[in-house]
Amino acid sequence: MAMLSREAIEAMGFARVGRNVLVSDKASFYGAERISLGSNVRIDDFCVFSAGEGGIEIGNFVHIAVYSSLIGAGRISLANFCNLSSRVSIYSSNDDYSGSTMTNPMVPDEYKDVTHAGVFLEKHVIIGCGSVILPGVTLSEGVAVGALSLIKKSCEPFGIYSGNPARRVGERKRDLLEREQAFVAQRDQRLRDGAG
Repeated sequence: MAMLSREAIEAMGFARVGRNVLVSDKASFYGAERISLGSNVRIDDFCVFSAGEGGIEIGNFVHIAVYSSLIGAGRISLANFCNLSSRVSIYSSNDDYSGSTMTNPMVPDEYKDVTHAGVFLEKHVIIGCGSVILPGVTLSEGVAVGALSLIKKSCEPFGIYSGNPARRVGERKRDLLEREQAFVAQRDQRLRDGAG
């Protein structure tokens, strides 16, 4: 996978770009001026980011795997330590499927009823391959989503969710919080020692 140079990333016009950002030269970005990338972020091949009015904010130590997409007019936010597996789709906008109105971006707005709502992934959220996250959802800290799941409602902290539609099927361990503390302490010490 070929990664863009720092200069090429900065030339794209992102709202913010942190340190150690790896972006595939095959990823696509629309509305880059409304996209913020934290530090230690990796975005793999064929990912699509389409930021509407709400923008997209990516925290630190985040990985977004191949063919994933973050799309919509509402805000999309991924906090620190989030991980999206391949083909994850996050939508902050949704057409009306009832037939009461028309759909698709080629139809003028007055004939459609598109809803927009933010999507928020808190720290340590992991989403399995092929899952879909719909507008208005918050995945609380530590949520794990199984592969091929449809998330239509917000999920409670450290729950394991799976299915279509997803439901809580288990509890995730919280050991990773201790590991985060150790990792951050070690990183901070290296920065103080100048090995950063």
